[in-house]
Amino acid sequence: MRLKLHLSADVNNAVLPLNYQYPLSAAIYKIIGKADEDYAFFLHKQGYQKTDSRKTFKLFTFSDLNTPFNIKGDRMIMQTRHAQFTICFHVPEAATNFIKGLFQYQHIELADKKSKAMFTVQQVEILPLWHVPALSGQIKEVVFKPISPMVTGTIDEKGHYCFIAPNEASFIPTLLHHWKEKYAVVYGKDEADHDFAAIELTVLNADKAKSRLITIKADTPQQTRIRGFVGFLLKVKAKVKVLELALDAGIAVYGSLGMGSVEVVGEG
Repeated sequence: MRLKLHLSADVNNAVLPLNYQYPLSAAIYKIIGKADEDYAFFLHKQGYQKTDSRKTFKLFTFSDLNTPFNIKGDRMIMQTRHAQFTICFHVPEAATNFIKGLFQYQHIELADKKSKAMFTVQQVEILPLWHVPALSGQIKEVVFKPISPMVTGTIDEKGHYCFIAPNEASFIPTLLHHWKEKYAVVYGKDEADHDFAAIELTVLNADKAKSRLITIKADTPQQTRIRGFVGFLLKVKAKVKVLELALDAGIAVYGSLGMGSVEVVGEG
């Protein structure tokens, strides 16, 4: 399920942190929690758990904010009151109208220790997954464009996360690993093994990929920096429901912090 939220800032030239992803994620949890505490708790504290592991997945994500702005230090100064972003959940189709209703006319606060910006959700638009209707069992070829930084990597012998760029040979294997892990918690390991055995994935325009360093929980003891990439494309041939999970929950890691969100820019 994909929704586009149209926002209006309460003031002109609203000021937001460049690293707005964590405050926006927190605002999303807050809105859901007002209407359904159990679902919000599930997303925030539990998520979908991997079999025989403590690792969990929160199967939702969101795009970058789309609005013209100027940068001043570590702040974004909006040049208009209007902004929009796409938010995605992997939920049954029957829940679409319920979740759409949760966000209509809600208030979103994007704040840290230095600034605060308030927004009202003016419109919620349901986005179709495909231009041409598709069945979950079909094989489909698409081109994905990241609409938020895509983060993937491996953990080294010291326990540090090593981020991988789209032009590196290990980018596709690690991307598929994270994607398959999400799929397995929803559909089971056997189905994941089967459906990912035949997947075809190619990086396009890797030379145009742009790196972005994002700070999570800035200026707190829990501060973390992650590196993601935008500006490239992914050509994928797979089962429709494999592709739908990517559209609903993002690709790779940190999806619930607004990483790895994609949109379809070409269909075969």
